Amino acid sequence: MAYVINDSCIMCGTCAGNCPVDAIAQGDSQYTIDADKCISCGTCAGNCPVGAIAEG
Repeated sequence: MAYVINDSCIMCGTCAGNCPVDAIAQGDSQYTIDADKCISCGTCAGNCPVGAIAEG
């Protein structure tokens, strides 16, 4: 199951910089994860400083 980013996102970009498959992009108010590209590795969730990413 792909990961999702919730409203707690502070737009720091740490998740995008650590995603091994470039599935994360900057949106208007928060980053978003492309479910088709996400390989559910959890790297983004492990690096998020505010815990805004979880399995969706």
